[in-house]
Amino acid sequence: MMDISFNDDYAKEFVSNSEICSLQENVDHLHADLEKKTGQGSEYLGWLHLPSRTPSSLFDSILSTQNEIIRKCDAFVCIGIGGSYLGARAAISFLSSVASKEDTPEIYFAGHTMCSDYHAELLRALEGREVCINLISKSGTTLESAIAFRLLRNFMEKKYGKEGASRRIIVTTESKKSMINDLAKEEGYLSFHLPEDVGGRFSVLTSAGLLPIAIAGIDIRDFMDGALLVEKELTKSSDLSLNTAYLYAAYRHLLFQKGKTIELMAAFHSSFEYVLEWWKQLVGESEGKGGKGIFPSSAHYTTDLHSLGQRVQEGTRNLFETFLLVEKSSKVIEIERSNFDRDGLGYLEGKSLDFINEKAYKGSATAHLEGGVPNLAITLKERSAHNLGQLFYFFERAVAMTGYLSGVNPFDQPGVEFYKRNMFRLLNKPSQ
Repeated sequence: MMDISFNDDYAKEFVSNSEICSLQENVDHLHADLEKKTGQGSEYLGWLHLPSRTPSSLFDSILSTQNEIIRKCDAFVCIGIGGSYLGARAAISFLSSVASKEDTPEIYFAGHTMCSDYHAELLRALEGREVCINLISKSGTTLESAIAFRLLRNFMEKKYGKEGASRRIIVTTESKKSMINDLAKEEGYLSFHLPEDVGGRFSVLTSAGLLPIAIAGIDIRDFMDGALLVEKELTKSSDLSLNTAYLYAAYRHLLFQKGKTIELMAAFHSSFEYVLEWWKQLVGESEGKGGKGIFPSSAHYTTDLHSLGQRVQEGTRNLFETFLLVEKSSKVIEIERSNFDRDGLGYLEGKSLDFINEKAYKGSATAHLEGGVPNLAITLKERSAHNLGQLFYFFERAVAMTGYLSGVNPFDQPGVEFYKRNMFRLLNKPSQ
């Protein structure tokens, strides 16, 4: 049974049960398209049954590499952009309090920005450290990652020599012939290969995500077991009364049709910061095409209730919220009892921060509904690798179904290339 619960109580005023039921036949057909690989973008459906088809040998290889890296270094740099790094960063950030930290290196990220100061500060932070790096890129030619790799490769070769650096550089890329594969063979870099039928934003459950996650001390088998549980649960039935990922997709589709074109994913737990970033890419690249697509945005409550809260409560009625919640934190903190009540908190004495945070959620959900903002809630039982694996797969299924309901191919991203062409023209990149 999944450790994810879905609450639609605060959206039923906007979407009727009959409207949900009217989508059932279409959802059944689209579910069959996914399973039979007969729908749009079927050549990129490798993620769909990745949890059940990942060989044990991959875990063995990653864990062997993890042991070697832990022995060699105290700083590990993950180089990638978008789907090549966001899943790993989300998992490492979300699971920071439950990961095994014994002897694990500090994790750094590069290749997702071209900011000079960021790279200068990163290189300064690596001075005096024992370093290993992992380039994650299908082609090796994505500009941001290629620049970071050149900078870090030069740093490594100056620090360790060419041969010494080669034993500390890992590349994660496709198995087919490419610039990065050729370089890895020439220099003797350790390589992990990505499935060619899995797009970047769906790659967190491949070696692109699993290797950095393992390096951070997170149990990748438990992580994948969580995804496997949800894969089985969501594969066996497309019934909207049973398949909560598809029910979430149905609500999103119907709310978009009613003019709710923005989805504000609001988390009440700070550990969700990069999970929200991962989700925004998954939604934005999968659904935003052909003049369609929900605009994904995020907020950190209660912090953003003091900034965005006014806009949500009384602004243009073009958004809906999805609250992302954790049933219980890793640590329990209570308001201590005191003989003095100068701060006016006597009424909260003995109550936990989780209890107070839950009331903040319910108060916000009720207030925003009264203000004309429908809201949904997705709740994880706890902060664990098993639960996070479930959540990643849940969102992948939901977004795939939303894209299909909208009539778009959720697995391509043709619009991403437009800015690149203009940028390369302005940079006078030679034609190839």
